[in-house]
Amino acid sequence: MGERALALIGRQEWLDRPSYRFENVLSFVFNAFGRQRNRVTNALNGVWLGHPAHPPLASFASGAIGTTVALDALHALPHRPAVERLDAARFAQRALGIGILANLGSAVTGVTDWQHTHEQDRRVGLVHGLLNLLATALYVTSWLDRRRGRQLRGVAVSAFGYGIASASGYLGGSLVFGSGVGIDQSGPGLRTTEWVPVLAEESLPEGETQRVEVDGVGVVVCRTNGEVSAVGEFCPHLAAPMSDGWLDRGRIVCPWHGSQFDVHSGRVVRGPAAAPLPWYQARLHDGKIEVRGEGELTR
Repeated sequence: MGERALALIGRQEWLDRPSYRFENVLSFVFNAFGRQRNRVTNALNGVWLGHPAHPPLASFASGAIGTTVALDALHALPHRPAVERLDAARFAQRALGIGILANLGSAVTGVTDWQHTHEQDRRVGLVHGLLNLLATALYVTSWLDRRRGRQLRGVAVSAFGYGIASASGYLGGSLVFGSGVGIDQSGPGLRTTEWVPVLAEESLPEGETQRVEVDGVGVVVCRTNGEVSAVGEFCPHLAAPMSDGWLDRGRIVCPWHGSQFDVHSGRVVRGPAAAPLPWYQARLHDGKIEVRGEGELTR
């Protein structure tokens, strides 16, 4: 049933127009930060974590709301002392408030990741986000009801919202585990510790990149400012071929979504990629460009 629902959502091409209009609004908002744009988007993409920031925030929000539901169930148990029932109700409201804040943070980071998806993944992600917004609105309603003394109504509304969020979580899980959104997709790394000649020095002009293969692993060799560097074949974000990218001031730029990586370390300079690009040692030796995998970044 879940697979049929995913297939049905994925076929809804009419969702593309509003989704791309919304993406234009997001771009306008991010561009309004001016010189701080990269710093803001990098923070939301999770560059500082080394992986997307959305999944841990979503898990934290789900845990907080799940705590609320559990405490509500405890409050509803018969023959419990009045003090325990009162404590359960009070702590349920606090957990719900924390869950609402975490959901808002999850929404902001999630939409930052979503804007770089395409076709079926974009449509599923849009529905996933809308369901989460609906659930969050229900949580806010529940929190207000509880403050106004409408305990039973507040419990019912938050439980309904939790059910919607659970269905939405299935959609989000399909994006991660089915399509690899948010997963490091840079592929297998080069492990050899021996220097391996891959190109003649004159075959790689200044400012150019070229793909080579070493021990069955794709490697992109770069030449900038007279130095050679070697990085992984695929962008960690969505596996774009980095050999189709370009060099810009000591950075290699992903050809699909504009992620930028330092060619001398693989470090992320600009998202949406959050994980570093695999980096390998490279040198010029006897007119040859040689690489080895000893310098790969530790994951």
